[in-house]
Amino acid sequence: MIVSTKIIAKELAEFELHFKEAVKSKVPLLDRIMQYIVKRKGKQMRPMFVLLCAKLGGEINESTYRAASLVELLHTATLVHDDVVDEADERRGFFSINALWKNKIAVLVGDYLLSKGLLLSLDNNDFRVLQILSEAVKKMSEGELLQIEKARNLNIKESIYYDIIKGKTASLLASACAAGAYTTFTDTNAVDKLKAFGENVGMAFQIKDDLFDYGTQNVGKPTGNDIKEKKMTLPLIYTLNNCDASTRKKIIYIVKNNNTDKLKVQYVIDEVYKCGGIEYATEKMIEYKNEALNILSQFPESEVRTTLQDLVNYSIDRKY
Repeated sequence: MIVSTKIIAKELAEFELHFKEAVKSKVPLLDRIMQYIVKRKGKQMRPMFVLLCAKLGGEINESTYRAASLVELLHTATLVHDDVVDEADERRGFFSINALWKNKIAVLVGDYLLSKGLLLSLDNNDFRVLQILSEAVKKMSEGELLQIEKARNLNIKESIYYDIIKGKTASLLASACAAGAYTTFTDTNAVDKLKAFGENVGMAFQIKDDLFDYGTQNVGKPTGNDIKEKKMTLPLIYTLNNCDASTRKKIIYIVKNNNTDKLKVQYVIDEVYKCGGIEYATEKMIEYKNEALNILSQFPESEVRTTLQDLVNYSIDRKY
């Protein structure tokens, strides 16, 4: 990872032990799948935000590690279920669970991860942390369903797009920061501030993800994949709202009917560039990032705060 996380290196190693323990199962098939999930772990940005937001308020404790594990359990569960919904064969360069073990097992694995997260909190009386993160799961489901509903008519306002990504992406990062902060801060105002900080980072993070679909970098998903899935992302929404009527009609027809035709999809990508959709989305992403950093600047200067700032910048400047 480009960001220096030496300030929580010991805690990250400790978190990994907690997470491995949290996913263990006595069912051999399930345990084998859990080991595969642990092996192919991603950048672990959400647990990092949990740990750093906690450290901003005091010493990381057992409750913090459980909060970080719960966040990772919930996040992994949603990814496993997403891959089934999207019929995706790959995740982070590895085969997806559904590609290796089929949909039925993948759905049950996602359910298992969710239940392990619930029990981890309930068994330790972490009721407030569970409440914070259960709210995120509800919002994530609502965001995904809103996106599916709106993809049918392709007539989506920018405000609806923000509602979608606030639910499906930003809510989990907001809750991760709030849950981490709750385990060390006694000031509820600080917890609320860090929740707002996480939400703004999440919004910027998702817009960055949307921009990857129009780039040439290998980011683990093919260029034009969002168009193929009829996902209305910010660059495309801006283009449809600002291009001439005939171009708009052509783009909508392609997204609805020719979304697997590489040449036609490339036409849409070219029009998004031409119309300024990339620049507009980039500006919005930077606005959210700056708002997150502005909230963070309200906390006393420290090495932890600097690391959080670096992590925010990394999440926006990342190449994949």
